[in-house]
Amino acid sequence: MSLTSADAAAFALTIASGGVAVFPADTVYGLAAAPSDLAAVARLYELKGRAPSKPAALMFFDRERALAELPQLGARTRAALERLLPGGVTLLLPDPDDPVAALGLRVPRLEGPLAALAEVELPVLQSSANHAGGADPTTLAEVPEAIRSGADLVLDGGPLPGTSSTVIDLRGYERDGRWKIVREGAVPVATVTDALG
Repeated sequence: MSLTSADAAAFALTIASGGVAVFPADTVYGLAAAPSDLAAVARLYELKGRAPSKPAALMFFDRERALAELPQLGARTRAALERLLPGGVTLLLPDPDDPVAALGLRVPRLEGPLAALAEVELPVLQSSANHAGGADPTTLAEVPEAIRSGADLVLDGGPLPGTSSTVIDLRGYERDGRWKIVREGAVPVATVTDALG
């Protein structure tokens, strides 16, 4: 099932209006809300049953928009993002507002049935559309009913690959080229190594 421009517009409107949406990414189904809308973010965490202290990732639907919104990144880190994104990775970057924290960044590879989502211009706070600790949903039917019925919009992109993103810590990359895989996932270690050295 292919998403349409109308789906992308409905998704953007839902997020901009303070809603929570279930949507297909390039890995698994996710939940999305506006990062600056505290009430929407609280609803997202409540639907998942996830502790608010656990971070979620910031997702952009276009790499160039992501790079434009992160001017604090150094040249080495920006080059790494250009090699790794878009794709099934979550990159942990230095948080400009908190030197000891990390900012998780996702830019999904939107091809085939998901291509229309590339039209979404605003970033979202996103997490997988499952109950905390549950299996990652690869089809809409696998998203728990309580999450689907509690969301303001549900988009069906058909079956997804089903492997969560590979999480890569790049917080030391700008300084000395250091990086670490925190969670193996959709992108193989060898591919990451080729991209980062």
